[in-house]
Amino acid sequence: MAFNKRVIFLSVFILFSPVSSANPDPLNSAINQQNQINLKDAASQKKIEKIANQTQSIFSEYKQTLRESENLRIYNSNLKKLINSQKTEISSLKKQLNEVDATNEGIVPLMIRMVDTLEKFIELDAPFLLDERKNRIATLNQLLIDANITTSEKYRRVMEAYQIETEYGRTIEAYQGVISSNDNKRTVDFLRIGRLTLMYQTLDGNEAYVWDQDNKTWNELEDDYSSQINKGIRIAKKQAAPELLTFPVPAQKAAQ
Repeated sequence: MAFNKRVIFLSVFILFSPVSSANPDPLNSAINQQNQINLKDAASQKKIEKIANQTQSIFSEYKQTLRESENLRIYNSNLKKLINSQKTEISSLKKQLNEVDATNEGIVPLMIRMVDTLEKFIELDAPFLLDERKNRIATLNQLLIDANITTSEKYRRVMEAYQIETEYGRTIEAYQGVISSNDNKRTVDFLRIGRLTLMYQTLDGNEAYVWDQDNKTWNELEDDYSSQINKGIRIAKKQAAPELLTFPVPAQKAAQ
């Protein structure tokens, strides 16, 4: 029994005796090495994740740059087309301006001659609405030298004046005006039948005259025409229904 107890004691001693520093425990060493490896792996993983994030960011910037580059290419292409179109438009406008200048060189003298012709025509025509017609000519002359008014507007106004004069030839009109005779002025009733005849009658109806275009004078009418003139004035003023009337028409001189 003494022998057995000694053996057990030695075994326990061996089991619980401290490990010598000269002989390290292989398990602890392995664990330490594994820990160090894990630390290195964690550091490496962080580096990898950082590089991956940087790579993803760079790739996103690259794709954004490609999109911007494509948009810029499309914009530049469209801008180039726009510039070419504008160049074509500018060239067309220059051509049109040259044509306008050429047109103005021809139409401005034409309008001046037209106004001069119209003025002479009024002077030679029957003396109805003289103030109104002469004022229209004066307005046209001022219009032609006004730099703020376009050529097209000037031409329109000249043609409008011609149209008004044309209308006088196919309308009837009654109005009051002033007649000067022997330095005396008196208000009378005028009656114009187109350009066929022009008459006037005193307001009391006692005197009536007809214009002699060939001799440029007023010829007195017989009393028989007084009622006809009164009816004509009422018809022209739309105060009576149209009817057949008898008026004197001065004979025209035969052409030489």
